[in-house]
Amino acid sequence: MSLRIGINGYGRIGRCFLRALQESALRDQLSVVAINEPADIESMAYLTRFDSTHGRFPGKVEVCGETLCIDEWCIQVSHARTPQEVDWRALDLDILVEASGQYASRRELDAFLDAGCPRILLSHPGHSAEDVDRTIVFGSNHETLAGNERIVSAASCTTNAIVPVLAMLDAACGIEHAMMTTLHSVMNDQPPIDGYHHADLRRTRSSMQSIIPVATGLARGVARLLPQLADRVEAKSIRVPVTNVSAIDLVATLTRPGTVAEINASLRRAVEQGFPGQIAYTEEAHASVDFNHSPHSAIIDASQTRMSGPQLVNLLIWFDNEWGFANRMLELAAFWGRRMQPAGALASAGRRVASANS
Repeated sequence: MSLRIGINGYGRIGRCFLRALQESALRDQLSVVAINEPADIESMAYLTRFDSTHGRFPGKVEVCGETLCIDEWCIQVSHARTPQEVDWRALDLDILVEASGQYASRRELDAFLDAGCPRILLSHPGHSAEDVDRTIVFGSNHETLAGNERIVSAASCTTNAIVPVLAMLDAACGIEHAMMTTLHSVMNDQPPIDGYHHADLRRTRSSMQSIIPVATGLARGVARLLPQLADRVEAKSIRVPVTNVSAIDLVATLTRPGTVAEINASLRRAVEQGFPGQIAYTEEAHASVDFNHSPHSAIIDASQTRMSGPQLVNLLIWFDNEWGFANRMLELAAFWGRRMQPAGALASAGRRVASANS
């Protein structure tokens, strides 16, 4: 019997989650039964059928009143703007995918639980470790899920891309310090032309005419998941005028010396042995567009590995910030479902799970 999934927020990640599930072998384990999105249902159907980044939807999409019919799924649609406006309990969900990005504090997320959601999977980090029961990068620490969690964060697309690579590099050579620069495609919090809409003045500027530095919490996210690197990693983020696929430029000081060939060989072995399907390795000459619609969290571009002396290494990591992340969320939802305790045990566990984020 498949898990009943709801989606709150049918934007880029919400639609990619549904589209990725339609293409995935996990579609027998997960069924989307409800979507809450303020936009009208005709627009929702249109943007499901036609996507400028990922192409036409390969399945059948129809509207029947306030039901979105997608292949074999009959999805009940609501247009609420607050968690309390939806009777989530009546939908009999197993997991709600919170993909609007608007809710990240425990107080805000509790409103979904109070309205009848049994469990919430966030498409973004919580404000702090205490706001969620667990933060998971699938492929790295998903085995720590107990099954009785109520709120789980899938971290972020950049965290999913960099955490496995940092862990592999640290295991191979040891990391003394690291600096990560994310070159991220434009996002919908940036205007196509200059406009008044954001407290960060840089984000008032045209997204398609400039390279724009923005704030990032990536270093905090890395420290949350790799505590051995706390206070040893820093990060910055720069938005670049492409619509999809991003890269991370990683510079690290190693505790043990190495060569380009040795480091690449270590990373390749680690990818082959530990991250099938999540991380990829390439030595070919690539541009970012080659990774559009890639299901991997990260692709290590070994052709760009550089050393300055025996202990300063520079790596380039590509990732489809939409499609790769959506696929990790699918895998996380399915794995969480297999770990879930029976409803009685879940209820007796209470809303809060007293466990540290891993």
